Amino acid sequence: MNPPHNFVLQGVNHKHNFVRKGMNLLHNLVMWGMKSSSRDGQLLVESLIATSLLIVGFLGIFSLLSRSISLNRVAADSYTATYLAAESIEVARNIVDANALQKKPWNSGFANGDYELEYNAVSLTPDQDRFLQFDSGNNTYSYSGTNQTNFKRVIKIVLVSANEIQVNAIVSWTTLGGGSYQVNLEDHFFNWRS
Repeated sequence: MNPPHNFVLQGVNHKHNFVRKGMNLLHNLVMWGMKSSSRDGQLLVESLIATSLLIVGFLGIFSLLSRSISLNRVAADSYTATYLAAESIEVARNIVDANALQKKPWNSGFANGDYELEYNAVSLTPDQDRFLQFDSGNNTYSYSGTNQTNFKRVIKIVLVSANEIQVNAIVSWTTLGGGSYQVNLEDHFFNWRS
């Protein structure tokens, strides 16, 4: 049998180990709490950074979409202006052809200057600096439509010689953002019948 002091020592050692284990447990709990709160802080910082990056990304996407929509509008207006200018040149050509059919001089009704033309015109009208109107009933542009557009059309006639007419169809417009654009188509008519 062991002496009693060993028993006491073992008891003290046992109690000391128990206290040490308890202190280690308490230390681990405190450190875990500290690690948990620092992890929470780190998670919060990471969340803020991720949210900021997402916001910047979405703002970039929305900016691109906005720009794309405005450029789409400019492209649509450009197509419309090109067709309006081409229509003017065709109407002027029709007037030249009508002169030939009516046995008039080929350049009858043409003089140097600025003019307006509608799709159904039979003669040139002096320019009055008016906006074209859109008639949604028959989908035509004229000066007597129901909805005002942002397009102005001018036909510039230059009599180059007795056998040549220069026709410039100029369509100008301003976009909602204030950008000014212009389409200028040019054609030359010749007296090939003589």
